[in-house]
Amino acid sequence: MLRLKLHLPQPLAAQSYTHQDLIHDAIIHALDQAGVNSADMVGRYAKPWTFAALGWHQAHQGFVRSLIISSADPNIARALTRLQPEQIVQRRWNGESINFSGAIKSLEFDPLFPNQTRLDCLLLSPLVLQDYTQTSSKKYWHKDLRSLPLSEIISRKLSKQAGRDIQLQVTPDALYLRAKPEHSVLVNLKQHQNGSKSFVIGMQAPLILEGAEDDLRFAWYAGIGEKTRNGFGCLGLAEQGVHS
Repeated sequence: MLRLKLHLPQPLAAQSYTHQDLIHDAIIHALDQAGVNSADMVGRYAKPWTFAALGWHQAHQGFVRSLIISSADPNIARALTRLQPEQIVQRRWNGESINFSGAIKSLEFDPLFPNQTRLDCLLLSPLVLQDYTQTSSKKYWHKDLRSLPLSEIISRKLSKQAGRDIQLQVTPDALYLRAKPEHSVLVNLKQHQNGSKSFVIGMQAPLILEGAEDDLRFAWYAGIGEKTRNGFGCLGLAEQGVHS
């Protein structure tokens, strides 16, 4: 298991993007160059990994200065140690591009002490959960953490990824939700050449995770929720905040 951070220092410019798949595909390119099999990165049987783009937004334009890339899979973790910043590069059909050449690469520390059973987290990238109560062929996404059995949903999805039973108590920060009852965010995923676009809706709030040390560690490195490999559900430490 391993997490790394890639940071573009001044005077290098933050990289701009309009759809998150540009960043996703650039990371896929880098992991491929580092020796990861495509089946381990994408698709139904892909291994657990996630990422977060740290920066800011202006209207519909995103700017990323730092990337967090994390994996609970040992093979991807080893590849992350070989990954080079200049390998994170991608150009789109519409001319949009991203290039992390010159970024500073650093390994993130493991936040868990022996026998630690609680982790106070924030979401570096939104938590995405599909609303399966909707019968329409169109996908719907949950928008309110207060209406969900989070512990059951998150534990079930992590158990499937880990291939073993994981039991976590996941509690959103009640004070945060009271102050910010509207805590969903729309994320543009992809723009197609025919002009159509795809998006998902995620949720943002501080979370308290409680459980066995190994279960907490898996969640930390794998990410939580759905579409983690598309850059969702990446956790950070609440005490550190978000630093791009």
